Amino acid sequence: MLAAVLTVVTGVQAYQIHRLGDRLGDTDRRLAQAQDGAGVRLDGLEQRAGALEKQAGAAFNPEAIASAVLPSVFRVRAGQFTGTAFAVGKPVTGGGTNLFTNFHVVEGVWNGGGREVFLERTDQRFPATIVKVDETNDIAHLRTTGKFTGLVAAPAAVKPGQQIVVVGAPLGLADSVTTGVVSAFRKAQAGEGPVIQFDAPINPGNSGGPVINGSKQVVGIATAKARDAEGIGLAVPIDTACDGFKIC
Repeated sequence: MLAAVLTVVTGVQAYQIHRLGDRLGDTDRRLAQAQDGAGVRLDGLEQRAGALEKQAGAAFNPEAIASAVLPSVFRVRAGQFTGTAFAVGKPVTGGGTNLFTNFHVVEGVWNGGGREVFLERTDQRFPATIVKVDETNDIAHLRTTGKFTGLVAAPAAVKPGQQIVVVGAPLGLADSVTTGVVSAFRKAQAGEGPVIQFDAPINPGNSGGPVINGSKQVVGIATAKARDAEGIGLAVPIDTACDGFKIC
C-alpha cells in the first residue's frame, strides 16, 4: 500500500512539474514575442526620429545661417563710400583671401586711379586691393592678405519662393541680417545681365553683400533696391561673378 501511495504521489508531482514546465515555456514565448514587438516599435521610433532630425536639418534657419556667414562678411570703405564685401572661394596661393563686392562701391577709387580700399569688422581694419572690375555687371574683385573663410557659391540657380538671407552693412551698420524669398529670376535682356529679384529689406550699404540660401551658399550679390518701391531688391547671380573672375 505504501508503494502504491508513493507511486500516486510521484505521478501527481510529475504531472504538476510538467504543467509548470508548460506554463514556463508559454511565459518565455510571450516574453520573447513582447521583446520582438518592443524591438520593432523601437526601430520604428528610431526611424521616425531620424526622419525628424533630417527635416529639422533641412529647415530654413536664419540664425544658423547668419552665424556661419557673418565671419566672412565685411563693411568695405572705399574713400567716402561704404558698402559690403564678402570672402569667397579657396585661399589665395601664397596666402590671402579673395572677395566680391559691387563695382559701384569702389567706383570712385577705381576711376580716380586708386586701388586700395579697407575691410572693416568690429574694431578691426584690413587693407584690400581692387584686382579687377566688371562695370557691366557691377562686380569688383578684391584681395586682402588676411586669411578668412571663403563662402561657397551655390551650384544651382535660384527658384522663385526660395528662402534667402541677406547680410551686409546698410547705412554703415555692419553685420546686419535680413530675410526674405526670391521673388523672381530675371533673365538677361536688352544688353543687361540676369538679376535675382528678392523681397528681403536692403538699403544703401548693403551693396556687395551676399545673398545666402538655406544651405549657407551664396546665390547672389546684393546690388540695388528699386526706387519708390518696397520689397524689390536686386542681386547679381553668383555664377555671373564666378564665371567672370574664376575665383569661386
